[in-house]
Amino acid sequence: MAKAGERILVTGATGIIGRHAVANLVAQGAEVHAVARDSLDQVPLQGAHIHRLDLLDRPATQALLAEIRPDILLHLAWITGHGRFWNAPENLDWLASSIYLIRGFVDAGGRRVVVAGTCAEYDPAAGHQSPLPETAPCHPQTLYGWAKHALHRVLAAYAEQVGLSYGWGRLFLLYGEDEPVERLAPSVVKAVLAGQPAKCSHGLQIRDFLDTRDAGAAFAALALSDVEGPVNICSGQPISVADFATRLALAVGRPDLLQLGALPDRPNDPPYLVGDPGRLNADVGFRPAVALEAGLNDTIARLRQQPGGRE
Repeated sequence: MAKAGERILVTGATGIIGRHAVANLVAQGAEVHAVARDSLDQVPLQGAHIHRLDLLDRPATQALLAEIRPDILLHLAWITGHGRFWNAPENLDWLASSIYLIRGFVDAGGRRVVVAGTCAEYDPAAGHQSPLPETAPCHPQTLYGWAKHALHRVLAAYAEQVGLSYGWGRLFLLYGEDEPVERLAPSVVKAVLAGQPAKCSHGLQIRDFLDTRDAGAAFAALALSDVEGPVNICSGQPISVADFATRLALAVGRPDLLQLGALPDRPNDPPYLVGDPGRLNADVGFRPAVALEAGLNDTIARLRQQPGGRE
C-alpha cells in the first residue's frame, strides 16, 4: 500500500480513465501529480498538482521526473484516436517513450509502476468461451496489441532486474463519460436521441463492458496495492454487443431506430472477449460499483445535456 508522503505521478490524467483515477487517488490522501498534454483546462482535476507535458519529449519528461521524484507511476497515456489507433505507426513512438519514461522513473528513485495494458494482448484465435484469466495465451492481432504486449514483456524483465514493483492492468471494453462520439454507446444514443437510425453490426460478439468511473477506480486501487504482474481490469459480465446497444435504445425509448446488421462485422473480430476478474476482486480487493443499467442511464443523461441532445 502507499505510504504517507508518497508521490504518485499519473500520465493521461485528463483521459476518460485518468480523470477518475486521479479523483480516487486524491480522495485516498495521495499526493497526486497529474500529467497530460492537453485538455487540462477542460477537465477538472481537483486536489492534484497539474503538469502539462508531452511524454514524447524526452528531455522534458526527464526534467519533470527529476523535479517530482515520484514513488509510484500510473502510466495511462497512449495514442487513443478512435479506430485508427489499432495499427497506427505512433504505437511504436509510445512503446519507445513508455520504456524511456519507466527507466527515468526508476532512475529518479521510483519504487512501483502500474501501466494500462489491453485485452487486445490476448490471442483471439484461441477459441475462448469462458472468461479469460491473466494466464491465457497472448498473441495480438494489431500493432497496438503488440506494442502493449512488448512493453509488458520488457517491463516484467526490467522490474525483476532492478527490483521494481509493477502491476499491469489489462483493460477490457469501456463506456462512460466523454467517450469519443464514434464509439458504440455515444453513437447509438446520439442517433436515437436525434430520431435517426442507429446502425450497428449484427452484434453477436460477446464482450465485457466497464464504466470508465470503475476503470479509473480500479487502476487507482491497483496502483496503491502491492499486487504484482498482470491484472484484468474488467467486469467479468458477458453481454453481446447487440444486447448492449438494445439496452441503450430501449432506455431512450426508441428501440425501433436500432438497426442491427446494417454495418458489416469487423474482420477477425473475436466472438468472445470477457475477462476473469478474480485477481482484481481477490488480490487487489476491488469490485465495480457501477451496475450496467445505472451506467447506461448516466451515459444517456449526459448525452441528453450535450448540444444536439433531445428529450
